[in-house]
Amino acid sequence: MPVRLGPRVLVSAPRRNELPAEARSVHRPAHMKIVAIANQKGGVGKTTTAVNLGCALAERGQRILIVDLDPQGNATSSLGMQELEGESLYEPLLGGASIIERIFPTRLERLFLVPADLDLAGAEVEIARMNDHLTRLKQTLSILRSDQTFDFILLDCPPSLGILMTNALAAADEILTPIQCEYFALEGLVKIVRVVEQVRDSGANEQVEIGGIVMTMFDGRTKLSAQVVAEVRAHFGGRVYATVIPRTVRLSEAPSFGKSVLEYDPKGTAARAYRALAEEFLKRHDSLASVRG
Repeated sequence: MPVRLGPRVLVSAPRRNELPAEARSVHRPAHMKIVAIANQKGGVGKTTTAVNLGCALAERGQRILIVDLDPQGNATSSLGMQELEGESLYEPLLGGASIIERIFPTRLERLFLVPADLDLAGAEVEIARMNDHLTRLKQTLSILRSDQTFDFILLDCPPSLGILMTNALAAADEILTPIQCEYFALEGLVKIVRVVEQVRDSGANEQVEIGGIVMTMFDGRTKLSAQVVAEVRAHFGGRVYATVIPRTVRLSEAPSFGKSVLEYDPKGTAARAYRALAEEFLKRHDSLASVRG
């Protein structure tokens, strides 16, 4: 049973030394995808998108693993699992444990989490001293790629251009970039494009690219939001998702209760938007788009 503490719902989850039985299936996907949800700018909806897109995909039958790479642990607390102290990727990234030991079930079927805590901030410093500092996460995730247990792994990146974010870009098949509907949106996009080019040029991941751009915090009452969306679409064309995520009070409130907006306000505009985003996401990845039971 969940344990309640204030407005949050905390989910007890024992450490696992093998992949969760709930995640295993006789059916294996043709190819698991690792998607880094990244933007070096803070406050653009990265964690909100990682959690709610992950929940919406799981709702549609996909087996999802969210990896919280932000030492602040916002994705972890957004799922009501902030009690999992000491269970982050710190040791796996440094070679002291397997990522399998850090995978925990959430209360939602087919949705799993690798939590984060402040130890990850120390990992940034220690990884930087290693010869393979750009590919530590790629190596850590390799066991999951070969096992093909999950359909999608979503990497919730920190809002910085540090070691953890560059590791995520080096490990990912593609990048999903949330962009707030504000004046400096394109400026932020230019920076992330440059970082992607640097990762490719380094040889750490020559195939990585921005596979999608999601416009977030859209305010239909202002002309600015519509203008920013139009400008981003003019520059990046089909990479921009048709689905736009609105700015709503319910979406902002949901993390304080340790819930996705799909649980907190299942019939609200934000929940509908993330379900639409999940549908569009699966159409773009149609090799995995069949809904699993």
